[in-house]
Amino acid sequence: MQGVKRNILLNPGPATTTDTVKYAQVVPDICPRESEFGDLMEYVSEELTRLVADPAEYTTVLFGGSGTAAVEAMLTSVVDEDAVLIVNNGAYGKRMCEIAEVYGLPFLECKSPADDAIDLAALENMIKTAPRKIARLAVVHHETTTGLLNDIASIGEICRKYQIDMLVDAMSSYAAVPIDMKQTNVSFLTASSNKNLQGMAGISFVIARRSKLEAMRERKPRNYYLNLYAQYKFFQATRQMRFTPPVQTLYALKQAIEELKLEGVSGRYERYSKSWETLMDGLARLGLATIVPKQHHSKILTSVLEPDCEGYDFDDLHDYLYSRGFTIYPGKIEATKTFRIANIGDITYKDIEVFLQLLEECLRQIGHACRKGDGQ
Repeated sequence: MQGVKRNILLNPGPATTTDTVKYAQVVPDICPRESEFGDLMEYVSEELTRLVADPAEYTTVLFGGSGTAAVEAMLTSVVDEDAVLIVNNGAYGKRMCEIAEVYGLPFLECKSPADDAIDLAALENMIKTAPRKIARLAVVHHETTTGLLNDIASIGEICRKYQIDMLVDAMSSYAAVPIDMKQTNVSFLTASSNKNLQGMAGISFVIARRSKLEAMRERKPRNYYLNLYAQYKFFQATRQMRFTPPVQTLYALKQAIEELKLEGVSGRYERYSKSWETLMDGLARLGLATIVPKQHHSKILTSVLEPDCEGYDFDDLHDYLYSRGFTIYPGKIEATKTFRIANIGDITYKDIEVFLQLLEECLRQIGHACRKGDGQ
């Protein structure tokens, strides 16, 4: 098998993939309505479920689309006349509020800092004093605005206490940070193929407790393509998506799942964590500050304060690194100048070491003084 040029993607997805995942897309053309392709989708659905829950009690509903498609399907299909409380502590919590607003969903917004843990006492008090019944709570597990990892286990206990369904956007934590949906009281969880699964972009999904899906039987749909219950029932009856799936991307996802099973979710997170520790040590040596306290950090993505240096320009830094095979991402915090470095995908701490060398070279060229280990 001929190797493909390897780019190191330090953006929070799509991630760097193995050549075996890339080449898994090269398959004979097949109509996705054939039973053979149904076998593939059934396998993918069950294995995705198995990573976080028992397939006897939970199931995965697949959609063609980016991660936001799954989040939109979850919110618009699950929320009824009772309110959903949305935790907004970053760009993706804010996006859930924007989806709710577009559809006219009854929602309350719980704002929390993007760089520190959620105040659980304040969250519970908001539930107790809400002006209307809260039936559901939506939260992002790993907020890639900053790298903050929200404590869904503790939030799940609050939801259990008040009989609230918890909806979790696990887009950038699923398949890396270990999750047990039943133990943490998660009713619905969304993720996609192109982040920690290390597959190709184009597939998103909702993992849900089967009983919660069945309870939506009589609910009037708000949309057509993203109707969660309709997609679920059609798949149960036919092992097919209602509409044309991304065929080749599903073959790549099957290969990515096989590779994840060999490494294990815990093993993958251990590899990511070592890369993150290497990154954090290097950033400290270069005198670059980060946003999130270590005890609340995901170890998956790091938001870095831009250097206070007259010669610094993010686009120039991006282009310098990109020309050398590394891609970084701009910041997403309002009123704070940052850039972001993810350490997911088919990379190791050795790749991070090379990245840090290049970052240091660029910073020195623009006159940024490294504060530690620079001989000064």
